[in-house]
Parts: sequence; C-alpha cells; structure tokens
Amino acid sequence: MSPPCHTSALLLVFMALAVSGAEQSEERSCDVIGDESSESQMERALLKKLEPLSHMRFNVTVEKGKTENYIYHFRVCREVNSTSHDFGGLVQTDRQNGKTTVIGRINETQVFNGSDWIMLIYKGGDSYGRHCSGEKRRAVIMISCKRGVTASSFSIISEEREKEQECFYLFEMDSSVACPAENSHLSVGSILLITFVSLIAVYIIGGFLYQRLVVGAKGMEQIPHFAFWQDLGNLVADGCDFVCRSKPRNAPAAYRGVGDDQLGEESEERDDHLLPM
Repeated sequence: MSPPCHTSALLLVFMALAVSGAEQSEERSCDVIGDESSESQMERALLKKLEPLSHMRFNVTVEKGKTENYIYHFRVCREVNSTSHDFGGLVQTDRQNGKTTVIGRINETQVFNGSDWIMLIYKGGDSYGRHCSGEKRRAVIMISCKRGVTASSFSIISEEREKEQECFYLFEMDSSVACPAENSHLSVGSILLITFVSLIAVYIIGGFLYQRLVVGAKGMEQIPHFAFWQDLGNLVADGCDFVCRSKPRNAPAAYRGVGDDQLGEESEERDDHLLPM
C-alpha cells in the first residue's frame, strides 16, 4: 500500500472512532411509550420540566433482615449505567452478591401530573421470577412539590409483588420542578398604586436635587414647585372651611345673653311728654 493510501486509511479509522465515541458519550433520554407522533404536548412539556434533574443521581439503601439488602440507583430520564446500554433508569443492586436487576427502563416511560406532583413510570424492567406471573418489573416514582429544593428525600415506599399482575415498586422524592408556577397576587389597583407612588418619589427626589444642585435653593425652597404647593394648601384649606362649616360666617348668634337687650339700639319712642313744659 502506497504512503498516501495508508494515510487516508488511518484518517478514516480515526474519524470512525471519533464518531463512535461521540455517539456513545451522548446519553439517552426518556422515550415515552408509543410512536413519537402519539406523544402528547403535555408529556413533552413534563419531560422538559424534569430536565434540571437529569444530571443528578439518587440512591437509597434498603435492608430487611439478612435476606434482603439492596441499593436502588435512580436517574431522571437517563441511564444509571450508560456503558451497559440497557436503558436502565432505576436499577437494584444486591449488596450480598453484587447482582444488578433493572427495575425500569427509560425507553418505556410514562409521565403525567397533578396540581403539585409529577408521576414518572419506568416499565420494561427485568422479569420477576416467582412473583407476579413472571411479568416485567415496573418502577413508579412520585415527585412531590417542595419549593426551594431542587431534589431531596428520595426513598422507597413499598414493593407490591403479591399480585398476579401489575406489580410495581413505589418510590417518592421532593422537588421544586413539580410545583406549579406562582401567580402574582398583585391586583390592578395595587399595581397602579405602586406606579403612582414610584412616580411621586421620582418627582420629589429629582426635584429636590434639581432645586439644590442646579438652582441653588436652600431650606423649604428646595421642595419642587414650593410656591404652587403652598398656594394649593391654602386653597384646599379654604375649600374645606367653606364646605365643612354648618353656617355662614356672618350668621347671628343662636342665643342672647342677659344684657343683650340693654346693649341694643335706643328705642325711637321717648318720654318727652313727661318733662315739664
């Protein structure tokens, strides 16, 4: 083989290895049961909502006497062991003999939600032996709303394996991704009030700085439009005085004192006829 051909072959081999490595490094994600065309917008939205948890790993240990001693490994829409290519999203490891059992696979996913929870289901796990008619295992993960916490409290609730069919493992965890969006509690009136107060604050502070730094005003003159507000205050006081008084200013008193009749004007009638002629 000539040197140019040898070089080209090596380049092709390196390119093939690079593409293969890139494909292996890309982790697989949840695939909802059914054709892609049958996936609902709600399921896609929920899987998107769970994306912040995909880089995290969760483990829980369960020990029941000497016969059952397991560790459960869980990832949200990712394989627990990407090198094994088994799609295992929730895997059980026997601590006594190291045997691993896939409880549920991410390529057979179901997801739905309520007001403050998301239910993630992995189906297609390894088959039961003597239980549940030998059907495939299934993992059910209840993700409950807990604000301020990305993820915590992963635990196993129970394993239902005494039925003939539809057996499952039930897990739960807390996460803020399951919480509904918080709506603003401000009413239209509150928003308008906040806007009005903000404008007043800008007017007072800005006017004060302008009067002090640009105009060079001192004392009360630093208040913006001080003369206008002073006149407005007087007008308001006069209006309140006019509206709120119960009678006009020049109305006579409602009572008369003991000497009021003596202080009145002298009567026109005089006793001149009693005087001597």
